Amino acid sequence: MIKTRHKQSKDENFPVGKLISKKLRHLVKAYYKAARSADDIADNPDLSSKDKMTQLDDAERAFYGKESLAKSYPEMFELGKLFQKENLSVGLYTDLLVAFRRDSENQKIEIWEQLLDYCKYSAAPVGRFVLAIHDENPATYLPAETLCAVLQIVNHLQDMKYDAISNKRFYLPRQMMQHYGVVESDIFLNKCSQPLKLLIDDICQRLRKMLDDAAILPAIVKSLSLKAELGVIISLTNSMLKRIEKGDVLTTEIKLSSFDWFKAMTIGALSGLFCRVKNFRTRI
Repeated sequence: MIKTRHKQSKDENFPVGKLISKKLRHLVKAYYKAARSADDIADNPDLSSKDKMTQLDDAERAFYGKESLAKSYPEMFELGKLFQKENLSVGLYTDLLVAFRRDSENQKIEIWEQLLDYCKYSAAPVGRFVLAIHDENPATYLPAETLCAVLQIVNHLQDMKYDAISNKRFYLPRQMMQHYGVVESDIFLNKCSQPLKLLIDDICQRLRKMLDDAAILPAIVKSLSLKAELGVIISLTNSMLKRIEKGDVLTTEIKLSSFDWFKAMTIGALSGLFCRVKNFRTRI
């Protein structure tokens, strides 16, 4: 039986917030804790869909400052106070709850565009939040949304089997599954079927194109530390895509290597710092 996972920030593939200014890290830490707590509600196999929705509603009320819920949802309550203090848009957090509610109901993904729409709520708010606390121009939000969608779908590919077993949740668009002849039972196998492998390759190619579109981001943000972090993230994402394409997500857990991290923290970071709009390379 597969065990329920409770990810910590150290378990994540991509170092969101790890290279930013120390004076902003408490905001990132509080945001991550509140997001993870809400995600744990949506992923809890012991809760019914109705109970999950009720708890997410209460979590949102705690975020908005309802004192009676502060002890039950301390991460959300504390984040709400920080948002008020920093004058941040509440949507940077509450948009995440839209995605968690969809997960709680196990809403089906029918087409690729629907998956991207899901990512607008499950991933894009994180990117906007990081940009907002750096006071970056809203013009940076669109490429950040694209990058965040890539990161989210990469995680979906990695966690495909876990999501299916633990929560009966399937993020592969049904239209694409039908095109390649993939059925849900393929995801429970110990090895990728040929149709599933072809579908994963198709998705990886789409993600590469999106990553190319997002590669403008380090060139247009102002913060030097954020430029470096984005260079690292783009490098790690490219490495992860390569590993997913070469490996088998059903057979082994796809992980980044020490070399992937070394390359990202050196070449990737430098590429982010010194990139230009026209020549930033995503294949590093």
